[in-house]
Amino acid sequence: MAAALPITVPSVGESISEGIVSKWLKANGSSVKEGEPLLELETDKATNIIPSPGSGVLKISAAEGDTVAIGATIGTIDPSGTPTAAAPVSRANGPSASASASTAAEKPNGSGTATSGDRPASPAVRRIAAEEHLDLDRVTGTGPGGRITKEDALAAVATAAPPAPPRVAPTQAEAPSARPAAAPLAPSGSRTETRHRMSGLRQKIAHRLVEVQQTAAILTTFNEVDMSRVMDLRAKYKDGFQKAHGIGLGFMSFFVKATVEALKAFPAVNGRIEGNEIVHHNYYDIGVAVSTEKGLMVPVIRDADRLSFAGIEKAIAAFAVKAREGTISVDDLRGGTFTITNGGVFGSMMSTPILNPPQSGILGMHAIKKRPVVIDDQIVVRPMMYLALSYDHRIVDGRESVSFLVKIRDGIENPERLMLEV
Repeated sequence: MAAALPITVPSVGESISEGIVSKWLKANGSSVKEGEPLLELETDKATNIIPSPGSGVLKISAAEGDTVAIGATIGTIDPSGTPTAAAPVSRANGPSASASASTAAEKPNGSGTATSGDRPASPAVRRIAAEEHLDLDRVTGTGPGGRITKEDALAAVATAAPPAPPRVAPTQAEAPSARPAAAPLAPSGSRTETRHRMSGLRQKIAHRLVEVQQTAAILTTFNEVDMSRVMDLRAKYKDGFQKAHGIGLGFMSFFVKATVEALKAFPAVNGRIEGNEIVHHNYYDIGVAVSTEKGLMVPVIRDADRLSFAGIEKAIAAFAVKAREGTISVDDLRGGTFTITNGGVFGSMMSTPILNPPQSGILGMHAIKKRPVVIDDQIVVRPMMYLALSYDHRIVDGRESVSFLVKIRDGIENPERLMLEV
């Protein structure tokens, strides 16, 4: 009989010591094949798919939501086992869930209600019942031990059909229209709350956002750019570009190219502070913020200055596919000297993006809107976009930040300069 193969948590990055079992992709007791995806392991940087180390029957020993150390055993694969196809192990399937189910089964009608004789009502509740002709035996209590609270009684009054009042002819001084409408006594319907664990990635994002606010001197400067030339260029060459390179021509490649030229002109924006030293990067790794269901991720386009427009578009498209499939790796996210985020895809008109530490600058793109602008003393309508640069004032001065945005604006409004690199 072959020995069971342990399922261990693999190393997913040199700085990562633990992860969270986010989701088992196979049921406990099911048959799996070698290399088949077993589970999603969530770390503070990315979600990784862990494959099966062999073929056999899966036995799970770590529940969904458990924090596990790198190298820990979280299950086994039994090559000679018999499949039972049990449900995946999760916190909802633990002993506490069984106890809750049995407790609920013991309660009449599944709601734990009781008569008012079982739950002594307060004087306030009985007063409401007497005034409103309310049968307390038909009211569900939400207080301790099923006690009927004042709010329960008021809610029951609000939702109950009132008895028909006796017909009394109004006096001459009392017109029906003069009677004020009765205000609702209490909100009706379900008023519940849900609670769930913050994911490891979300916890890391929260920690980094608070950290950068506390450690960097963040300022934001704004400018606007006329998108006419870029939009005309895309419309003219998009079909030929697609045929030649097998990828669409988007706006982001223009902004990456313009950003690289601006970083070359103002290297402080491409640097970082490390202790008492300023580190200038002589390369251009541009992070592009991607929104996923698990949170914001910033995969990095390496050596963006060496890539063509098609190369940049292909890199962005590959990250988009990984984001949808949840396969962005730690290596995809590591490093980066500057970040671009595009809130315009969600309709944002203007925002102040927050730095991605330890970087010193981040460019915010926004929605393109037609607005009246003055050109050569004439009011014309142009497709305009607001740009925002958030920067660390400890390393970047105001003059540099404004000039940096102007450089990007000039590149976008004269895209042929980007293509000719002049």
